[in-house]
Amino acid sequence: MALHLWRREFSATNAGIRKPFFSVAALLGLGAPEPPVDLYAIGLQEVNCRILSFISDLAFEDPWTASLTAALAPLGYVRVSSIRMQGILLLLFSKQAHLPFIRGVRSQFTRTGLHGYWGNKGGVSIRLSLYGHSVCFLNCHLPAHQENAKQRLDDFEHILEMQQFREDLPLRPGPRLNMAKKKLFFLQEFSEGPLKFKPTYKFDLHSDEYDTSEKKRKPAWTDRILWRVKCLPCSKPKEVPREGGVSLSLGSYTSHMDYDISDHKPVTGTFELKVQPLQEEPLVVLCPVGTWSAGQDATVSYVTAPEFASSPWDWIGLYRVSFRHVNDYVTYVWVQDNEISAEDGAKQVYLGAEGLPNAGGEFLLGYYSNALRSLVGLSQPVQVQPSPKSAEQQAGWSGASSAERLPCERPPCDF
Repeated sequence: MALHLWRREFSATNAGIRKPFFSVAALLGLGAPEPPVDLYAIGLQEVNCRILSFISDLAFEDPWTASLTAALAPLGYVRVSSIRMQGILLLLFSKQAHLPFIRGVRSQFTRTGLHGYWGNKGGVSIRLSLYGHSVCFLNCHLPAHQENAKQRLDDFEHILEMQQFREDLPLRPGPRLNMAKKKLFFLQEFSEGPLKFKPTYKFDLHSDEYDTSEKKRKPAWTDRILWRVKCLPCSKPKEVPREGGVSLSLGSYTSHMDYDISDHKPVTGTFELKVQPLQEEPLVVLCPVGTWSAGQDATVSYVTAPEFASSPWDWIGLYRVSFRHVNDYVTYVWVQDNEISAEDGAKQVYLGAEGLPNAGGEFLLGYYSNALRSLVGLSQPVQVQPSPKSAEQQAGWSGASSAERLPCERPPCDF
């Protein structure tokens, strides 16, 4: 499994930038000759968080999230989760095929600015189970400058303590890292690739020249990607360590000097993550019953694994094949409220005709588990025949608008 980590920081000087005005394809490695990436973990910092911008981003997708999602969704990637704390943002994308095996998604943040009262500094994390193995991604923004070296280390240790990590793949604790690793045990647990690129800070804006201002700040490698692979303790004396089937190896670790909208340069790392799957079958298997046609009621059949516990808040969504994230459904139904039969281990759920787009098309069915905060089952493509009245419009129909969604509240989920 190929894992791509992207670390990107915006300087305070550039906090007013509303949206990316360059292609992110090169940073994401899209179109590269290497094997396709399975997971993207993207950390950004000092994203515009002025009050009007921040309020707007709470109601709508922030420009960076929207831009990255738009670039990856057509290639079969789905945004698994995201978390933002003021200007610190962490995004996780996965290939669709892995979604039923990404479970227990949780996100968390820890403030360290102004003694823990302000979120301009601190860390945001996304934790999950990947094929039964615990994985965590952490994006930290710590105090700058040499005189704050001790504060950086104290803050990073505090973040790790507050978020109670077990298995981590964190992003960037801060500068002067190699010296600190010799002194502090908790940093010695982390690994980093060789620094074969130039210092990524501090540059004049829109140039590849280091600071020419009166301050003439010393260049530094402040943008870093670290990782840690750690076995969880066995619960029984003779039990094999649960994380024993995990290995992580670094592919590339580099900066991107062509990007000049900040006084930092982006840093990316590509890893090969090998796991011995502890979960090889999805918790829920879904399929349509019969032929589906727009304007007619439809039925979904599904079977759950014996260990799966459903919830009154579980739901089944109908998605376009290239859907962007779990809330990007065309329509959905509550599983327990719309159940019409249950026999021989299979259950059936009713989907009203008003939920199927008149133009028809190819869709996927996804089962969302509220307890696991993830899609635990995805169907094979489902063909919906168009309504005769809309056959002439089918070629021009590009997706479900907000008016075509169900006129009700979204189901609760952590995305």
